[in-house]
Amino acid sequence: MVRLPLTPAEVARGQRLGALLRRARGERSMLDIALDAHVSPETLRKIESGRVATPAFPTIAAIADVLGLSLDAVWAEISRPEHDVTPAASAHTRPERLTA
Repeated sequence: MVRLPLTPAEVARGQRLGALLRRARGERSMLDIALDAHVSPETLRKIESGRVATPAFPTIAAIADVLGLSLDAVWAEISRPEHDVTPAASAHTRPERLTA
């Protein structure tokens, strides 16, 4: 199977995702978050650094859950226009339910 190169928009979205996860993790250990989310620390490191710009949905859902982020807030942050530098409001709040 041949994987197509990522578009600049996909790369930028991956960088925004990584930045959001780093901010949400704060001072907590990357190892603790990764283990709680049942992903490898290397996977979390690659996502946070933007090296994995298009991680699997279940991986992001698990990490977001451990960090207390709603998937709605994650999507709002990573899908905003590139020129908008305002972080998504309520990125650290969790609604009643998680949605995709």
